[in-house]
Amino acid sequence: MTKLYTDADLWDAHRQRRRILGVFFAVTGVYFAGFLALLIYYIMLPYEDPNQNWVIFVACVLTAIYILFLFPYMGICFKRSNAYCKMLRFISVGLKEYSVAPFAGIEDWTTRDGVDVNVALFRVRNIKHDEEMIRQIYVDGEKDFPPFEEGGTVRIISQGNLLIEYEIIKEKAACEQL
Repeated sequence: MTKLYTDADLWDAHRQRRRILGVFFAVTGVYFAGFLALLIYYIMLPYEDPNQNWVIFVACVLTAIYILFLFPYMGICFKRSNAYCKMLRFISVGLKEYSVAPFAGIEDWTTRDGVDVNVALFRVRNIKHDEEMIRQIYVDGEKDFPPFEEGGTVRIISQGNLLIEYEIIKEKAACEQL
């Protein structure tokens, strides 16, 4: 079986998430210190001092710059990193599903739970209606797509339709297993 994930993947994802949070807290600290300094300076000014206008203007500009940094950084970088960490945690504690199915093809990229994934299609038999259905298995976009051949049989281990391990089965062995 070929494993797609190791313990190092989870560790690297958590380190990246901590680095992103470290930058966020550093920028927030600088913003808070600058805003606090401007607030204290403003409070110490005498009534109707002409310097009040530029202090208010600088505080507004500082806040606008912080907000312009905050939304893209936390809304894109942190959100994606956090979703990837959550996906890796679910892999380690979630229920695994084992199956053997013929590979049917590849579908376009999609986003599942905030993580970019490739979609691999597998043919499975529906027991109740005795018909063939297509099952979507998601392959992490950060990993190389496995060398599946259309029509080839693959043994897969998945968690929540996310591919964790796979093994390409030779045709003779596949006929014996089915």
